[in-house]
Amino acid sequence: MSIYDELNPPQKEAVLCTEGPLLILAGAGSGKTRVLTHRIACLIEEKGINPWNILAITFTNKAAGEMRERVDRLVGMGSESIWVSTFHSACVRILRRHIDFLGFDNHFAIYDTDDQKTVVKEACRTLNIDTKVYKERMLLSEISHAKDELLTPDDVEKEARGDYTARKVAEVYREYQSVLKKNNALDFDDLLVKTVELFEKHPQVLEYYQERFRYIMVDEYQDTNTAQFRLISLLASRYENLCVVGDDDQSIYRFRGANIRNILEFENHFPNAKVIRLEQNYRSTGRILQAANHVIANNEERKDKTLWTANEEGDKVHFRQFLNAYEEAEYVVGEISSGRREGTCQYRDCAVLYRTNAQSRVFEEKLLMANIPYKIVGGINFYSRREVKDLLSYLKTVDNARDDLAVRRILNVPRRGIGDTTQGRIQDYADQMNISFFDALGLAEEIPSVGRSRTKINDFVSFIRSLRSKAEVYTVRELLEEVIDLTGYVRELEEEGTDEAEARIENINELITKAQAYQDAMAEQEESATLSGFLEEIALVSDIDTVDPAQDYVLLMTLHSAKGLEFPYVFMTGMEDGVFPGYSTIMSGNDSEMEEERRLCYVGITRAMKQLTMTCARQRMIRGETQFNRVSRFVHEIPRELVDLGHTIQEKKPAFTEAAGKNSTLAQMRQIFQSRPYQSRDFQVKNAGPLDYEVGDTVLHTKFGTGVVKNIVSGGRDYEVTVEFDRAGVKKMFASFAKLKKVK
Repeated sequence: MSIYDELNPPQKEAVLCTEGPLLILAGAGSGKTRVLTHRIACLIEEKGINPWNILAITFTNKAAGEMRERVDRLVGMGSESIWVSTFHSACVRILRRHIDFLGFDNHFAIYDTDDQKTVVKEACRTLNIDTKVYKERMLLSEISHAKDELLTPDDVEKEARGDYTARKVAEVYREYQSVLKKNNALDFDDLLVKTVELFEKHPQVLEYYQERFRYIMVDEYQDTNTAQFRLISLLASRYENLCVVGDDDQSIYRFRGANIRNILEFENHFPNAKVIRLEQNYRSTGRILQAANHVIANNEERKDKTLWTANEEGDKVHFRQFLNAYEEAEYVVGEISSGRREGTCQYRDCAVLYRTNAQSRVFEEKLLMANIPYKIVGGINFYSRREVKDLLSYLKTVDNARDDLAVRRILNVPRRGIGDTTQGRIQDYADQMNISFFDALGLAEEIPSVGRSRTKINDFVSFIRSLRSKAEVYTVRELLEEVIDLTGYVRELEEEGTDEAEARIENINELITKAQAYQDAMAEQEESATLSGFLEEIALVSDIDTVDPAQDYVLLMTLHSAKGLEFPYVFMTGMEDGVFPGYSTIMSGNDSEMEEERRLCYVGITRAMKQLTMTCARQRMIRGETQFNRVSRFVHEIPRELVDLGHTIQEKKPAFTEAAGKNSTLAQMRQIFQSRPYQSRDFQVKNAGPLDYEVGDTVLHTKFGTGVVKNIVSGGRDYEVTVEFDRAGVKKMFASFAKLKKVK
C-alpha cells in the first residue's frame, strides 16, 4: 500500500503537483501538515529531488518540530538535509554565515522585547525625547510596523512630511538602529529585514540560496507580512517551484503586520499558479463546522470554500448567558470540574479562550478555588525572569562582548561595588572613543575618573575573558554551571531562605535542564551544540512552544494564542458586543476590522473537536466601569437550530427585583442609591432638576452616539438613566455626568 493512498483526492492532487507555483487553500483541520510532509516525500522518492534542495517554512517552533518529526518518519535517511524551520530560524542560519556582508559580526545578539525597550529608552535619552509624551511602547510598535513594510528610517521620515509625531518616530528609529549596530545586535524584525537586504544588495548570496532551495513550501501563508513575502519572492524567483498553504479565513494577525492580500492575490503575483482547496475537516463534529461556516460566510474579503466532515454530527453549540463575569467563570470551571469527575475529560482536554488577557483573572481565581491546575499562555515568559536573564546575559557577554545591554546588566551582578556614576563615566568614554562598553571596561586604566573602582572592573574583565577561553572546550551546560558557581548566584539565593528565592533557584535549575536538552537535541541531529546556537534557540522561543501536551492542566489563552491548536472541549468566553468584537472595532465602522474579528471568532470555533461552549455576561466590569453589553453579533450569526440555549439568565437568577431578597447585596445597593442623603433642619438637598427627555426618547451622548432611553430612576441627588445605544449597547449613567441631549 502506498503512503499516498491514505490521502483524500484534493490532498493527493496537491501532493503530486510538484512543479510551478501552487496555492493550497487549507481549511481548519483539513490535514495541511499531512499534505506538506507527503509532498516532501513525493519530491524525494518519486521525483528524485535532492533533500538539500527543499525548504519548508512555518511560523512556530512547535509546528516546525511536528513537521520535522513527520518528515523524518516518512523520508528516513537524508531527511536531515531538508531545511524545516520557522521564518526567523531560517533567517538566523543565513545571517550567521553572511551578515558580515552588511557590516555585522557573525556572532550577533538577538534582542527580546525587554532589550528593545532599553534601547528605545537609550535612544530617547540621546535625542532628549520625553518618554512621557512619546511612549516607548508606541515607538517600538511604529518601528516594528515600519520594518514589517521594509521601510528604513529615511523612508519613514519622507512619509512623515508635516506630521511632527511621525518625524519623531523616524528620529528614534534611526538612533535605535544605530544602537543595535553598535551592540552588534538585531531585533526580531531585523532577522527578516536584514536577510532581504542581504539578498537585494548581494546577488551572489541570493543566487546561492536560489540554487540551494529549488523547492520551497510555506505554511500559514495568510500570516505573512510584506518582509516575509519579499523574502519568499526573492528565493522563488528563479525556479518558481513555490507551494504556499494557508487559509484566508484564519488571517488574524494584522496587528502584527500580516497582510491578507498576500494570499488573496497570490495568483496575481504568480499568474501560472494552480489553486487546490482542502475542505474536508478531520477535527471537529458536523455541528461545530456548520456553526463556523455560517459565521465566516458573513465576510466578503475571502476566497469561497465550505468545510465539511465525515465525523459525527455531535452536540449543538452550547450557549450560556450570565449576570456577570463571576457567574460566567463559575459555570465554566464547574463544567470542567464535573467533566473530570465523571471521567468524560481530562484537564488537558479543556481550553478557556478569551479576547483579551485581562479576562483571565476571574477564571484564575475560580480555578484556584476549585484546586484545578491551569497554565496561562502569554503570561510572563520564562526567559524574561530576572535570574534567567542575568545568567543568559553572562552567556551573551561571553558569546558577543559588543552587546552593551548584556554587559551592563551583569557588571554589578552579583554586587561588585561598581556604581551608576562609574558606569556612566565608562559609557561616556566608550561613546567618545566609538568602542563597545566592554572594550571600554578593558581600558579602565586610561579613564582617570574611574578611581578606586578600577580594580573591581579589571577583575570583572578578567573573569569574562576566562569564561571565554573555557567556552572553547566546555559544553553549554558546563559553561552555564561554571557561571553559576563562580558568581555565587545560587549561594546568595540560598542564604536568603525565602519562598521567592527558592522559586528563583528552581528557575535556574530549569535553565540548566534546557541547556542539557539543547545538547541532547543537537547530538540526535549529529550537529554541534554551540553557545551561539543555544542563545539563538532561546531567542526564538514563543509562548506556545512552552505548552507541554503531556501535562494535565487547563489551558487559558487569548483567541490569537489558540491558533494552530485543537482541544476536545473549548469554552469561548466574553461573547458580547463591546468585548468580542471589541468596542473600538464596533465604533470605528471599519468593515476590514470587523472581518478580522469575525475571522478570529472562526478560529476559536474551529479549535473545538467534540464540544463548543460559548458564554457571555449581561454586565461586565471593564477598566473600573460596569458595562451592559448585548450578546455578540457573532453568536447571532449561528443558526438557532445549531445552538443549545440551556437555562436563561432569568431562570438562573432573578434580575434586580424584590425576588432577589431584601438582604441581597444588589437590593441593598439599590436601596442606598434611592435613599436621600442626610438632611438636617438647616440644610436641605433638593432633587436634581427636571430632565428634558423621558423614557422612549432618542438621545445623543458625546462618546456612545445615539440611543433610546429605556428607564429613568430618581435618586437622592441625581437620576440614573438607562440608555440602549445603537452601537455601544445598554449603558447606565448619572444624568448630570452623561449630559444627554434629546434628538428632536
